[in-house]
Amino acid sequence: MTTVVELVVESPVQPWTELGLAVVDDVAMVGSIAVRFVPGDGGLVGWGLAQCPQAVDSIDGLPTHHLDALAPGTAGDALGVVGWDHVVVMTSSLERTCGAIEGATGAPLKRVREAGAIRQGFHRLGELIVEVVETDRHTAPHAAFWGFVWNVADLDAVCERLGPQLVTAPKQAVQPGRRIASVRATAGLGLPLALMTPP
Repeated sequence: MTTVVELVVESPVQPWTELGLAVVDDVAMVGSIAVRFVPGDGGLVGWGLAQCPQAVDSIDGLPTHHLDALAPGTAGDALGVVGWDHVVVMTSSLERTCGAIEGATGAPLKRVREAGAIRQGFHRLGELIVEVVETDRHTAPHAAFWGFVWNVADLDAVCERLGPQLVTAPKQAVQPGRRIASVRATAGLGLPLALMTPP
């Protein structure tokens, strides 16, 4: 089964460590996935896949590389992250992007959700759910990474520690019985990050 084992983020490391993420040699271990920081300010710019049946370097425009196994790293953080919820991919065509993901990875489209002006499709690649969002605000002829969501053990404690200048107040999530808070752009992470209560 194809799994995501690494996400590549163009961003300075300092804003992430100030948030509470443990980063060693430009790599943070979050669950079973490494977040590798590289110079730049482009946000989420690529993913590394393991056990992928096709060694492609792009999936509908999503930069892709392949790894035999996850490189050892250091876990632990002050956010109390207990795992990943999902990564968001933006597209102008749900059928095109979801078809490309399934064709390259073998991971089927699990379901489609109609949400007003947007449509969402969902794939699972190991620990990570890939949420593909079709919106008329994304007009490029290929998909693009957007941001991701982590599950944290104590959302209220994290929000209290970070304060309202860095994170929004928790609110009810789309998923029943769960709550979510968004890290503000002023934190300087270079990409959208949200924190959720675990499922």
